[in-house]
Amino acid sequence: MQNNHLDRRKFIKNTSLAMAAAAAFPALSSFNVKPNTLGISVWSYHLRNRRNTEGTTAHPIFAGAYDMAKHCYDLGTGGAQVLANGWDSDYAKKMRKLQEDTGMWIEGQLRLPKTEGEVDQFEKDVQMAKEGGVDIIRTACLSGRRYMTFTNLEDWNQFKKDSMKSMRLAEPVARKHKVKLAIENHKDWTADEMVAVLKHFDSEWLGCNLDTGNNISFLEDPYEVVEKLAPYTFTTHFKDMGIEEYEDGFLLSEVPFGVGFLDLNRMTMELRKHNPNVKINLEMMTRDPLPIPFLTDQYWITFGDRLGKDLAKNLRLIKENYSEKKLARVSGQSFAEQLALEEENQIACLNYARKELGIV
Repeated sequence: MQNNHLDRRKFIKNTSLAMAAAAAFPALSSFNVKPNTLGISVWSYHLRNRRNTEGTTAHPIFAGAYDMAKHCYDLGTGGAQVLANGWDSDYAKKMRKLQEDTGMWIEGQLRLPKTEGEVDQFEKDVQMAKEGGVDIIRTACLSGRRYMTFTNLEDWNQFKKDSMKSMRLAEPVARKHKVKLAIENHKDWTADEMVAVLKHFDSEWLGCNLDTGNNISFLEDPYEVVEKLAPYTFTTHFKDMGIEEYEDGFLLSEVPFGVGFLDLNRMTMELRKHNPNVKINLEMMTRDPLPIPFLTDQYWITFGDRLGKDLAKNLRLIKENYSEKKLARVSGQSFAEQLALEEENQIACLNYARKELGIV
């Protein structure tokens, strides 16, 4: 009997090599959106948000959400998406005053409650965020990556049940306080799975935090992901992506706007078509590239049978956009150098957004 995993591996390799023809997606014309709809996600500054760490004079560690939001405003952005857990009334008033004084907007980030016992704290955090001027809260069901977290189908199915429970616990809280919960496609749900989840709840308070790069790790067409999720999108993690080939698949990395292969204008147009006021949150994470080991058996455990013309087309897109030079690595740099590069990357993205996207 033949080994199906080996057959799949051969199929993927052969298909991706055989289908390296013309580019799959023509670039669309530029599309300017309402100014100051660009913010910065807290994960863009994952280094400067690293508590109990020594920063530098030029790039100090943020003491909390206020520091980061104020820094984003000083850079010229319209807003920020910040961690919103643990605020008290005084801190909420401080965040609201920042918005009133500057005209910026603030979105929050919170973890979903996993059990009934966590609902009270979740509600307190939502209430404080609301008092602080937050009306959209980003959250996610999985903190890791589907193809690395789950080693068997049973664990994946249990995750799905647990995630549905978390959303059932969280949705009434969001409805009560009139705060929108935006679930990120966080390398857990495929686009079709995410749409099915949101249709299941059919709630005006439960939608999507659309990440424009994450589902490339699932060998999904990034433009089709945006098209499918845009109607449900409350807010975004907006990023450009670079790809580098390696022996078990490819390496995937956030890169400054305009450096990667994504047509950001095309994605912006699709988002604005469904929600003209959607916020574009830059998520430019300064880190080593992430391995996407799609040529290994482990990768496919939770995906079932996905072979076919769509997968072949998406593999062609990936193959055609392998970077001609190695993606940037930071692991060999000092922390001070990484902090400086983190800031440099944000500024590069903001400059591109001003010149090419018109959203700052």
